[in-house]
Amino acid sequence: MPFPVFDLHCDTALALLGDCTSQRRQLFKNQLMVDLERAEKLGGYCQCFACYTTPNIGKRFHKTPTDVFELEIDCILSEIDKNCDKIAIAYTAVDVENNLNAGKMSAVLTLEGTAGFHYDPALLEDLYNLGFRIVSLGWNESNPLTGSHLTGEGLTEQGRVFVQEAQRLGMIVDVSHISDRGFWDIMEITAGPIVATHSNSRTICNHSRNLTDEMFTAICSTGGVAGINLYSEFIGQNATLETVANHILHFLKLDPDGKHIALGGDLDGCDVLPKGFCGIQDYPCLAEQLLSFDIAEQTVRDIFWNNALGVMKNAVPNHKK
Repeated sequence: MPFPVFDLHCDTALALLGDCTSQRRQLFKNQLMVDLERAEKLGGYCQCFACYTTPNIGKRFHKTPTDVFELEIDCILSEIDKNCDKIAIAYTAVDVENNLNAGKMSAVLTLEGTAGFHYDPALLEDLYNLGFRIVSLGWNESNPLTGSHLTGEGLTEQGRVFVQEAQRLGMIVDVSHISDRGFWDIMEITAGPIVATHSNSRTICNHSRNLTDEMFTAICSTGGVAGINLYSEFIGQNATLETVANHILHFLKLDPDGKHIALGGDLDGCDVLPKGFCGIQDYPCLAEQLLSFDIAEQTVRDIFWNNALGVMKNAVPNHKK
């Protein structure tokens, strides 16, 4: 029986837009890395669809970041509605479980970057009510909330307020793309599980987008997870599924029970995948690779489904303000 797949990050919402005109792609069937026709063969599927918003995204479409952000939201919601017999928005872990039991796929809305809503913590509640459940503070740039892994600055006071407001609402804070300083600043104030939705091991591949052993251990201590990224640049030279498995094996040395490792493929957000992986349909190949390394079936099932679902269960609103 194939393992169900809970993937913490893809950029399909933006990829579906095409050039923001009449060339929008369809979620059910397309030439991207993710579509529902392939995903429904996985034996269970929950996809976190990131709405990507950075200061420069508007230049690509000759629109403001807010306009593009709103187009992404409209596009992914309309595609889910169009395919409502196959997939539904999940607001809670219970929704994900109910959808699975009903033979339906789940979509969770997430935020990659904050430019589209002006970095404003006061707007998080509106986004939460719309369905967003995971939020990062930025992408590869500095912004009013934090520095990135490329720029190095730590959390600002506005960034601290942002983290606290997100967790008050029950949103999960995502530290992929953040600077090392910003990461540790968040760890000092977090009141809930922290995730790195699409980040690998820096020990295995020395890239600033990946997590040091100390970072991964800190994420574990919050009850969070690291989602394994399938972008070859963050995996290592001549990346294969075996190389991907090496990142998981290393994390298992730090987390022997395997409760804090998940999937975060970055599909449709990267241009080079490891040999043997072309799209969402190939997650079973990764599962087979892990099993061939004598990783227990239950551990693989946890990595593929249970661990991400568990974080969603544990991210409860913190009503202190």
